[in-house]
Amino acid sequence: MKITQKTAKKLFNYRDDGVLVWKLGRGPVKKGRVAGCLNHDGYYMIGINGKIYKRSRLVWLWHNGYMPENQIDHINRNPSSDRIENLREVSSQCNQRNCGNHKDNTSGVKGVCFDRNRKKWMAHIRIMKKYYNLGRYADFDEAVLARLATEQCLGWEGCDSSSPAYQYAKKYNLIKAREFPK
Repeated sequence: MKITQKTAKKLFNYRDDGVLVWKLGRGPVKKGRVAGCLNHDGYYMIGINGKIYKRSRLVWLWHNGYMPENQIDHINRNPSSDRIENLREVSSQCNQRNCGNHKDNTSGVKGVCFDRNRKKWMAHIRIMKKYYNLGRYADFDEAVLARLATEQCLGWEGCDSSSPAYQYAKKYNLIKAREFPK
């Protein structure tokens, strides 16, 4: 059986912090308790009629009236933060782009690193498992803008606002900030 918004609203109350609370109690489910539990990847999972759902997808259904066809991205990159304002339906590619920096990133901007041999900042990007060098720059800001320009040329619409290069450029007034559709 496919879960509908009507069913979701009958089963749960939504709290502003993104938590779903059971409206009904039966068996191990207690009325008024937080629904679901945290899995090893940091997502909250909820069982309904023998099927397991990510809480983020149920929150989306509860608010928007349909189960998303694509992936649900957590804008702030925290998989347990299921506030509706933090969720967006995106393609798999966009969801993959909104991941944090690698552990070894020291610049704070994805795709920008310092080339110690040449004493310059290097911009790079990875597309479909292929690595592209975007050049080396004496100035960190130039490397960030090269990365951002490439992202935008590739048409990463909907991903721009969560791009570390975009966030850096906006924060330091390297570009004029613009609103992106949700």
